[in-house]
Amino acid sequence: MAVARAEQAIKEGADLIDIGGESTRPGAPPVEEEEELARVLPVVETLVRRIEAPISIDTQKGGVARRALEAGAQIINDVSGLRNDPSIAEVVAKHGAGLIVMHMRGTPQTMGKHTQYQTLLGEIIASLEASVEAAERAGVTRDSILIDPGIGFAKSPADNLVILRELGALRVLGCGIMVGASRKSFLQHLFGWSLEERMHGSLGAAAAAVMAGAQVVRVHDVLETRRVVDTIWAVRQAGFGERPKEEGTEHVRRSPLECPPE
Repeated sequence: MAVARAEQAIKEGADLIDIGGESTRPGAPPVEEEEELARVLPVVETLVRRIEAPISIDTQKGGVARRALEAGAQIINDVSGLRNDPSIAEVVAKHGAGLIVMHMRGTPQTMGKHTQYQTLLGEIIASLEASVEAAERAGVTRDSILIDPGIGFAKSPADNLVILRELGALRVLGCGIMVGASRKSFLQHLFGWSLEERMHGSLGAAAAAVMAGAQVVRVHDVLETRRVVDTIWAVRQAGFGERPKEEGTEHVRRSPLECPPE
């Protein structure tokens, strides 16, 4: 099922596939390393033979990161920002892989108790900066790192809106920015939308994120989000009314995923 879903996502316009073997939803129980490996390795080993898009592994464990990269994955997505297992940075550096570090307080089991901030954006930036610096000390280059402010992870619903609005502040770290707001519960808390009713809110959040500077959005509804993102990106890349010298010389880059961070 996971392989089929990944292949469908590519057909719908996904530029990379993120695979996880341990849920990070609020309250989700931890998963032992061997169980996580049993869930993700067969998927990675199959997909590397069947798709050309990069494969990302969502894990907080250095052992899972190592085995996944050896199997052909190219990116490690660590929601703990290297705090759970700092050895992930060394594994990523050794393999010359990409790294995504996210901001989170506590764990998925406890993060709901850590939503009080003195300066929301300032504290998120400081935490992500520490993660980026830890990765660099291990040999990961800054241009290989994406930062994720962690929508829904130890954030109140109102905090999530502020992060989306002020996302551009994260550019100070000099890394690409990823946002994952798709179908998250803050949409229910704010507007009363059930899980089945959250797609349009997710599309709005993706549009806001890209308009504010995100290069990557992590989503469930790929086809619909792709169309929204392509439209927003075209608006961001539009000129000021000038005409090209020759007909057909216009060039609008199709996606923020194809572009370096600003």
